[in-house]
Amino acid sequence: MREEMRTFGYLCPKCGKTVMKTRSVFALEASGAEVECDCGGSALTAAFDGERYQLAVPCGLCGGTHMAVCSQKQVLEGAAALACAETKQFCCFIGPEGTVEKQLRELAVLAEKERRQGENEVFLDNVIMYEVLSELRDIAARPGGITCACGSGRCGMEVRRSAVDLICRDCGAKLRVPAATDRDLDDLCCHMKLVLPGKK
Repeated sequence: MREEMRTFGYLCPKCGKTVMKTRSVFALEASGAEVECDCGGSALTAAFDGERYQLAVPCGLCGGTHMAVCSQKQVLEGAAALACAETKQFCCFIGPEGTVEKQLRELAVLAEKERRQGENEVFLDNVIMYEVLSELRDIAARPGGITCACGSGRCGMEVRRSAVDLICRDCGAKLRVPAATDRDLDDLCCHMKLVLPGKK
């Protein structure tokens, strides 16, 4: 029987390169994991206490280290992503190797844009943001284009640096639409309608 593997990936704040290492589920449950960058400047650690994983994630977006607590299921099943508290962008990925590799490529593009543009720009990528806003207007103009699972059709939006938050005016549910890369725009263009998750 083939041993189940999990891949951890993040962007090194020291050298700026993507770091990706794979560990077996058995090893994770026995002793947790340490995923160190080849430059030696950072390391992600995952310690298991028998119920939950305590993660320390070096962040290539803000330069800090984020602490997170994840359930056994989050770490060992499907795919999980942890967000940077400062930028609100995902900075760490856990899951199958192919999924993590794809997400890390996107993260590297995002970080490079941040470095190139600095803080002077209102948006991370002005062209992508305006295209996303235009697409959202088109979706909203369709009958039942943007609705909430609570039954409301009254939705507002908050524009952020690299995303647009759609907010239900009745229940307060949010749906984040990323607006930083070409892939974000392509993903949005696939949708004829958007449904916010709704708050029970």
